[in-house]
Amino acid sequence: MSRRALADAVGVNPQTIGYLERGDYNPSLELGLKIAGYFGVPVELVFSLVPFPP
Repeated sequence: MSRRALADAVGVNPQTIGYLERGDYNPSLELGLKIAGYFGVPVELVFSLVPFPP
């Protein structure tokens, strides 16, 4: 999935997705909920203190 596709799906700029991927930015609760909903995962996965495996 491209950054642009995810950004369009959750209503943010593709640059924001890049910041999230690099760990330069923490999502707001609203954005976290949108991302979790898009991927069908619990929101705890988005806000976990344990790094997401590659």
